[in-house]
Amino acid sequence: MGATEIWLVRHGESVANVIASAAQEAGEETIDVGWRDADVPLSPTGEKQAVALGRWIADHSHYGVPSAVWSSSYLRARQTIELALAEAGLSMRAQVDERLRDRELGVLDLLTAAGVEARFPAEAARRRWLGKLYYRPPGGESWADVALRVRSFLQDIDADDDSRTVLVVAHDAVVMLFLYVCDELSEEELIDFTLTHVVTNASVTRLVRPTGKGRWQSVAFAEHGHLDRLGVETTEHPGDTEPGDIELGDIEKTGGNDASVH
Repeated sequence: MGATEIWLVRHGESVANVIASAAQEAGEETIDVGWRDADVPLSPTGEKQAVALGRWIADHSHYGVPSAVWSSSYLRARQTIELALAEAGLSMRAQVDERLRDRELGVLDLLTAAGVEARFPAEAARRRWLGKLYYRPPGGESWADVALRVRSFLQDIDADDDSRTVLVVAHDAVVMLFLYVCDELSEEELIDFTLTHVVTNASVTRLVRPTGKGRWQSVAFAEHGHLDRLGVETTEHPGDTEPGDIELGDIEKTGGNDASVH
């Protein structure tokens, strides 16, 4: 019998989240971050969000104390789970797995959507042609590549008979691709979902399968009431926003409203 429940958490707000959102809003081409992606720390708000997550873990012990805790290898995720477990009063240590890391953007790293259009117009056009799921920037990964990582990780969970409730701290695109794999979504269903749903920082998405076998079912997406109850700011911060996140067909469906999640 494998795991019966997965708690998927996006890391708390990072310093780079704040800088990237400001750059996007200002129409700048570059994102001025002084760390490599793996070393970006939490912002002060992100630290408060991580503590609030710890309260959620403690308050939801009726679901069962996590039998296993996993984290992305990136600093912001590791800081999130360390603060949360301390607040929850759990002495557990998260197992770090690089398969849970954020999507790698290659040559587009540290560029805003405007920057990609200005500096790599051919890539922007190729992105629009291939679509969000299959576009792989030079030196980077597609969403499909990240989905392969997720499938590999899930296989390892299934192989561990001791796992019941598994807590995973990762990134917005990774959470979305867990849903893509576990809910067996089509490409169109995944894109439609990202247009209307946001993985907020330090939010909890729950997947369950009572028998410990077979298909997962999502029962909660991006819950963040634990932040509201403690008066902690809820933050969205879309991740690797790229040109073409809304295709022509999507514009017809949404009436032209710009929305993207990664």
